[in-house]
Amino acid sequence: MATKSRRRRPLTKERVLEQAIALADSDGIEALTMRKLGQTLGVEAMSLYNHVANKGELVAAMVDRVVEQFELPDDEPRWDVAIRRCAVSAHDLLFEHQWACSLALLPSDTRMVEGPRIRYMEWLLRRLREAGFSAELAYSAYHTLDSHIFGFTLWQLGHVKAARMLAPSDGRSLEEWAARFLEQMRPQFPYLAEHGEQHMAAGADGKHEFEFGLDLILDGLTKLRRKG
Repeated sequence: MATKSRRRRPLTKERVLEQAIALADSDGIEALTMRKLGQTLGVEAMSLYNHVANKGELVAAMVDRVVEQFELPDDEPRWDVAIRRCAVSAHDLLFEHQWACSLALLPSDTRMVEGPRIRYMEWLLRRLREAGFSAELAYSAYHTLDSHIFGFTLWQLGHVKAARMLAPSDGRSLEEWAARFLEQMRPQFPYLAEHGEQHMAAGADGKHEFEFGLDLILDGLTKLRRKG
């Protein structure tokens, strides 16, 4: 009885990027190697160099792939609603691909005049200027919004990393360990214990806290814009 030969999917840059991102999501960017990537794709590592020059180029393309998914809604007439949609989508993507946040802050290839990161920056500045913000106010507004998106996410990821490091090795769950620790803290530091319980109840995604800060920024910018 003849067996059907399995046709191998052709190796493309798209497949290379998809698999590299999946590996970075599951194991971290530090664990990503060209050899490991080739193994998961079923090819020799040397085959990857037909699609990317080196690991640095691969990682830059991975970061660009994440950033190009930031929502840049030009179909929304209200500047504040459009920027809110952009910021929320950026935060969600950077939290989903936790390796990408710090890397997205690094300079991209200076030889390239355009790219996802450049388009995001231009879009945000354009929405501010077209909404009536002066060049000076748009300058400050851009840095406040951008630093909230990336700064909050980095702060949040730092807490996620700390929680992993604190995970007990005696079989208890992190939740059980934290509950016990907060009870010990409560007599001397009641408000901090209360705050810790709120952290536990909120979960790790931090979406509510991110949007709380974002709305404060947008409300403040709205008031400054009205003042002219």
